[in-house]
Amino acid sequence: MDNKNKILKEFGASTFAVKNRTTVYVLTVMIVIFGFISYSSLPKENFPEVSVPTVYVGTPYPGNSPVEIEQLITRVLEKELKKEEGIDELTSSSVDGFSAITIQFDMDVETDDAVFRAKNAVDRASSFLPSDLPEDPLVKEIDLSEIPVLNVSFSGPYTIVELRHYAELLKEEAERYPAVSEGQIKGIDDREVHINIDPYEMDARNITFNDIKTAVSNEHINISGGDIISNGTRRSVRVLGEFPDPVKMENIIIKVEEGKPVYLRDIGSVDYTFIDQESYSRINAKETVTLDIIKRSGYNLLSTTEDMVEVIEDMKASTFPDDLIITLTGDQSKQTKDSLRELENNIITGMLLVIIVLLFFMNTRNAMFVGLAIPMSMLLSFVVMNIFGITLNTMVLFGLVMALGMLVDNGIVLVENVYRLVREGYSPIKATIYGAGEIAWPIIASTATTVAAFLPLALWPGMMGEFFKNLPITIAIVLSSSLFVALVINPTFIAYFMKEEDGEEKVNYKRVLMTSGAFIIVGVVLLLTGNRVSGNLIGIFGTLIALDTFVLSPLASKFQKHVLPRMENAYEASVNFALRGKNPYFFLGGTVSLLVVSIMLFKVFSPQVLFFPQNIPSNVYVMVEYPIGTDLGKTIETTVRLENQVYDVLGDDVKYVKSVVTSAGIGSSDPNGEIKAKGAGTYHEGIVKVEFIDFEDRIGVDTYAILKRIRDAISDEPGVVIKVDKNNVGPPVGKPIQIEISGYDFDGLMQAGNMLIEAIKESGIEGIETLSSDLELTKPEYQIKIDREKAAFYGLSTAQIGDEIRTAIFGKIIGKYKDRNDDWDIKVRFTEDYRYNAEALKNKILTLKNNKGEVMQIPVSAVADFELSSTFGMISRKQQQRVLSISSNVLPGYNATAVNNQIAALLPTLDIPNGYHVNFGGEQKEQAEEMAFLMQALMIAVFLIFGIIVFQFNKITAPLIIMASIVLSTIGVFLGLIIFEMDFVVLMTMMGIISLAGVVVNNAIVLIDFADMKKKEVMMNMKEGEVMTKELLSKTIAEAGKTRLIPVLLTAITTILGLFPMAVGMNIDFVQFMQDYDFNFYTGAESQAFWGPLAWTVIFGLTFATFLTLIVLPVMVVIIDRMKLKTGGNVA
Repeated sequence: MDNKNKILKEFGASTFAVKNRTTVYVLTVMIVIFGFISYSSLPKENFPEVSVPTVYVGTPYPGNSPVEIEQLITRVLEKELKKEEGIDELTSSSVDGFSAITIQFDMDVETDDAVFRAKNAVDRASSFLPSDLPEDPLVKEIDLSEIPVLNVSFSGPYTIVELRHYAELLKEEAERYPAVSEGQIKGIDDREVHINIDPYEMDARNITFNDIKTAVSNEHINISGGDIISNGTRRSVRVLGEFPDPVKMENIIIKVEEGKPVYLRDIGSVDYTFIDQESYSRINAKETVTLDIIKRSGYNLLSTTEDMVEVIEDMKASTFPDDLIITLTGDQSKQTKDSLRELENNIITGMLLVIIVLLFFMNTRNAMFVGLAIPMSMLLSFVVMNIFGITLNTMVLFGLVMALGMLVDNGIVLVENVYRLVREGYSPIKATIYGAGEIAWPIIASTATTVAAFLPLALWPGMMGEFFKNLPITIAIVLSSSLFVALVINPTFIAYFMKEEDGEEKVNYKRVLMTSGAFIIVGVVLLLTGNRVSGNLIGIFGTLIALDTFVLSPLASKFQKHVLPRMENAYEASVNFALRGKNPYFFLGGTVSLLVVSIMLFKVFSPQVLFFPQNIPSNVYVMVEYPIGTDLGKTIETTVRLENQVYDVLGDDVKYVKSVVTSAGIGSSDPNGEIKAKGAGTYHEGIVKVEFIDFEDRIGVDTYAILKRIRDAISDEPGVVIKVDKNNVGPPVGKPIQIEISGYDFDGLMQAGNMLIEAIKESGIEGIETLSSDLELTKPEYQIKIDREKAAFYGLSTAQIGDEIRTAIFGKIIGKYKDRNDDWDIKVRFTEDYRYNAEALKNKILTLKNNKGEVMQIPVSAVADFELSSTFGMISRKQQQRVLSISSNVLPGYNATAVNNQIAALLPTLDIPNGYHVNFGGEQKEQAEEMAFLMQALMIAVFLIFGIIVFQFNKITAPLIIMASIVLSTIGVFLGLIIFEMDFVVLMTMMGIISLAGVVVNNAIVLIDFADMKKKEVMMNMKEGEVMTKELLSKTIAEAGKTRLIPVLLTAITTILGLFPMAVGMNIDFVQFMQDYDFNFYTGAESQAFWGPLAWTVIFGLTFATFLTLIVLPVMVVIIDRMKLKTGGNVA
């Protein structure tokens, strides 16, 4: 064949692959084997584990008010912590008896190093902390991935103590597994030995708390006496004094008076009981003890949960009684399996849609060549992800879904180009070598530009970046894998298996029927023997062989013979019209005008702006918050009453509810709020959690409507804040409305906070649920003011008086009681009748000896005054400044951004005192920061793409044209959001636009590169003296566009179809169908709410970008080339 006037290229890797097919076949088998092994071994989880270098410092100092905690502990620790380098944000909260400090370090600081730095700072501050701290400050890393993966509730005809015993048995067994970080028991508190003292009996015998401590410490003790040698045997000597039964401690002699012993039982009693109640839980209206099983970071969530379920089943059979009721809730593995299954089904659905489209545009054999890229690219990606330790989560799977359409782009371009050369007369091997050579660098450049678009997202800082970084990394891995498959594996199979099909080749229908029938028979046999999945797969494969031969291939042939030529002719007529005369200027001007109009429409019909996608409620939370200082009993009473109201509202809809979990006290804070400090009391908080059954089992049930009914039915009550909310997806970002006022003086903060709350209420801004401040003077306080002169007269100090009162009320730990493997505190204090009696405190006798050795008894009221007062429930600080936070949820149907904008407009009208600053925090702060980064990421992506294209074409005009196509593609996004009335979701829509930038350039690069090659061929075939004319230029570019029409359409359609199941939330469960013939088909899946905005953004933009590539891009090329012709430049 004469190749004199045709440009023929080769690409080294593809040529090597074609000439060494055995090596490629072996490599293919290895990728398949190791790909499946890697997929099965990848750790699986719902969302990626977020690793942010954050350290928590918790310091208990029971019996002290928040003001004292702030002064004595929090400020001291903050002063030293701030000296450490690399701290991004320092926040703290001081509550009654506890200081909690959170230090978030810069992302480049390793977590272990962050903990080390924090410990150093705490060590430096230790000498300035109170000397009587019950324990040293706890310094630990905050690992957001260590969350309960399973809640195991125990109930039945047993006491709460017996239920705790069963929970402890399971806890011990669960913690044997390396994947389990710990088990936390809720609903019942730790054991404790209480020595309850009658103050009047104690005073009558001149006994002090120190006397009791000394006596108990001296009697409840085991002492090693060393070793003795007897008859050649060395025996250890031990003095056994510890009481096996703590109640026997009542027989301890405290002192001897006038020859008569005073026993502990004479002045009080001993109870082996529990610490003061800190938590309460019940499930489905039954009181329970709950064990939260927490997975250790880095372990497989699914296998961990499966192991725990297996342990529970084994213990049911061997350890637990038959009538013990064990209920599993909060199963993270179920949520993970459902999410992964939905995304896996989306991948299969998208793949089938892509292959069907390929079949119609190509013949069956060529479609299979292209379709080969999908499984091979994904299997190779699994191998790479396994090597780099990437877990399989929804981010990774969506990356696979998003790349699904894109990863066949390279294969489409290659197969179509090779097939064109085969039809021109080249042998399949030569056609493959030259065809791959022609498009190798363009598809490398187009893949590089797509990867470059996502690359900035991998550099996303902060918690949100950690959450989303697996998405760009996955897409980069998959596209790189698809490039390898397209240039190494595909050429080998194409070269040796491609045939030119002219439609006249006769099909051996008898052979097809026999082959198809054989597969179907084997499938039926396997079904009859119980191998349902294998039988169905083989039977379906046999059916598809017949279906392709008798239905699909004939339809595809007719489509290719009749429809495709008409499409090509219609396109040729359209592009010729667009390139004729002055029409290019009108087309370009019209497109630019459409961009301006779309932006104006977007401004006029501005969609609602959301920070994060609004998910369908799978849980509803009813939260109770009393003023800090409220007794837990009152919180429990209100929470249980609300639980009953929730059941009344649910009515018949209770059948859609999996469980109703009610809790109060520790562990009952807002699940969507900030993580509460472990050790800080939350006795004023309670929550009712309604967990709905799985989405596919409640299709058609509007859980939003149920949430609204619950909110409408539950009315506010005086003195308590009641909120109704749903579960949120993604990392915690704070409340939708969160306003922070910073300053120093409490009075100024309170004044500014009250002023702001009143102004918001009076303004009538709608959509705000309940505004609440975290700095309120609502915690009751009983102040004891010491008269120092009177105290000194009796030889008493403030510390002595305070220690006596603290011991009487809070108690003092005077020893440990060993029970099996646990050590429980022994605490001495007043009996309950006197412990909470103000008069008993006033009359508390202080027994001491004067300088003459005489016993003196002084009542506290003689040296102190008592006053009723109130103090702050909590003091928050940020960057070493006091901060007052005003927060609220936003009611359904209202937009958080719009509400915050109204509040922001209100701020300038307020007379905020000097020295106090008002800022937006929570979700709005995150939204502003992430929007700024995403805009930067878009700019970086555009510049990277521009640089790659300049390197590819070695000229400036082609990159400018392609950059223009990226900008113009946003027309589709703007119009799509307006027409379909969709929200602008800051995170997802912006990521969609960035993704679109990478996708749009693919076809543009290949089309422009092919047009340049065609122009060079035309100029090579020109006779001496001939020049390129406007008409010839337009004709050449139109022919190039016509030649690339099918690849352009295919790449766009396959990408759109790959995303379509995710965009509409379509689920077709293929695995379930193989097992029980149920596709479990539905649309609007839960994952659609999360990923839909991103998918629709790409679909809208790419749909319009296809028109740009096929019509407007040739128009821009012609305009630029005409300008070159006028100036005598080279159009090639």
